[in-house]
Amino acid sequence: MIGKIQELSALERLSGGDTYVHRLHPMVKLFATAVFIITVISFGRHAFILLIPYVFFLIFLMILSKTPHLILFKRFLIAFPFCFFAGISNVIFEPAPYGLISFFTIMLRAYLCVMAALLLVSVTPFYEIANSMRRLKIPGIFVSIFEMTYRYISVLLEEVYSMYIAYSLRNAGKKGIRMRDMGSFAGQLLLRSFDRADRVYNAMKCRGYTLDFVPQNRQSFLPKDIVFFIFVCIFCLTFRLIIPFIPTVLLS
Repeated sequence: MIGKIQELSALERLSGGDTYVHRLHPMVKLFATAVFIITVISFGRHAFILLIPYVFFLIFLMILSKTPHLILFKRFLIAFPFCFFAGISNVIFEPAPYGLISFFTIMLRAYLCVMAALLLVSVTPFYEIANSMRRLKIPGIFVSIFEMTYRYISVLLEEVYSMYIAYSLRNAGKKGIRMRDMGSFAGQLLLRSFDRADRVYNAMKCRGYTLDFVPQNRQSFLPKDIVFFIFVCIFCLTFRLIIPFIPTVLLS
């Protein structure tokens, strides 16, 4: 359980780095990620080969930001079952080999989108992402839900860990939670979560937190930010609009 908590906070530790990517304006990184994800999902369901350059682009950014691929990949595995079951139906209902190509394309698109979002979090402190969303006039309630969900996961895991330790001390020599105790364990966790969440929210309110909070210190855009964003746009649009049509032009 301690390992899970440490893994959860690993991305926040990575976001404190000092590489070229880390020093970019957070809003530029947010827009660049959005451009990348929109471009990836715009491909058809049989465009597996055309998506491969985007994998190398992500790897390039990971190397540039010194972000370990394994840390991000472990978090992608959480979404893997959902992607798998969403794509496996294509193998069943589409004729071969198109069904298999469609399946691998869906998996690759999911991998690229999830890894891009995780890379954004790993190179940008979370409060900067939330502040950028507020500057974009995204409704405060949505930003707060997004922010609180992310922040409270670690608090919830700590509650689970303390409850599990107490349960283990009362059941010496037995591993895990017995099935007959799962109901009461989950119920107690829910009650403790409500209580802890209420205390956390009251503490934030005492420190001046509001849904309409607007950060005062605004980082200005630098030439390197514009260059990076243009580079991402050129790469995405080149491999989306130009490269796929080269074989057609050559054959015609």
